[in-house]
Amino acid sequence: MFSVNEANNVTDISYGLISEANLLTRSQTRKIIMKKVAIFDIDGTIFRSSLLIEITEELIKEGIFPEKARDVYNKAHGEWSDRKDSYDKYIGAVIEAFMKNIKGVLYSDFEKVVKKVIDSRHQRVYRYTRGLIKDLKKKKYFLLAISHSPTTVVQEFCKKWGFNKAYGRIHETDKSGKFTGKILHEDLISDKAKILKRAVERNGLTLKGSVGVGDSESDIPFLKLVERPICFNPNSKLYKHAKSAKWEIVVERKDVIYFFPAK
Repeated sequence: MFSVNEANNVTDISYGLISEANLLTRSQTRKIIMKKVAIFDIDGTIFRSSLLIEITEELIKEGIFPEKARDVYNKAHGEWSDRKDSYDKYIGAVIEAFMKNIKGVLYSDFEKVVKKVIDSRHQRVYRYTRGLIKDLKKKKYFLLAISHSPTTVVQEFCKKWGFNKAYGRIHETDKSGKFTGKILHEDLISDKAKILKRAVERNGLTLKGSVGVGDSESDIPFLKLVERPICFNPNSKLYKHAKSAKWEIVVERKDVIYFFPAK
């Protein structure tokens, strides 16, 4: 349930159909079937909010988290809303509230809330990235998503949008099906570039022609690896890096999309 589930289809892709008459090596066959990869951050890049914020609020509404859980992030939310402090501080406070209250919660109860939220809100996405996903799917790209939201939430969201693989934070459960409050493989999920390299290796992908879409400085490591890095609605740190690196910048506000091509 809570493990990194990697597809292992690289070496078996030929299904034993390489005959003596076919002089292609297994390595050459692998090159032929390699898919281009497109990697997306989720929160604020595809989804017009944070999956973790939506889930935390719903857990409170359902009485699974106590009302006082909001006290942890209410001030940070107000200061961000008034543009007196950063979004990073706000989301950090939400993470703190989630981690303080998830221990002891049944996974089955959490899963029900996740499905309710995703079913009702998965369409709350940006037009630009929605169109980009549709275009990349037509071009047979392998769609990969990486988020710091819980893996169950990320995977449910990405199923709705036809992603091939999705990674999120893996929250441990015990034998009784309750969360322990621990995160597994945190060193892996915190390094999006490492996850991209792992996915490319294990899924028979290629970075040639690859696309990456991110919105904050935490996405810089994987954006450096792709051929077409796109900084979508970037925060100030990513914007400054993108300008210096001459990366593509796209901004969507209301019903207008502004393009700042790489130079």
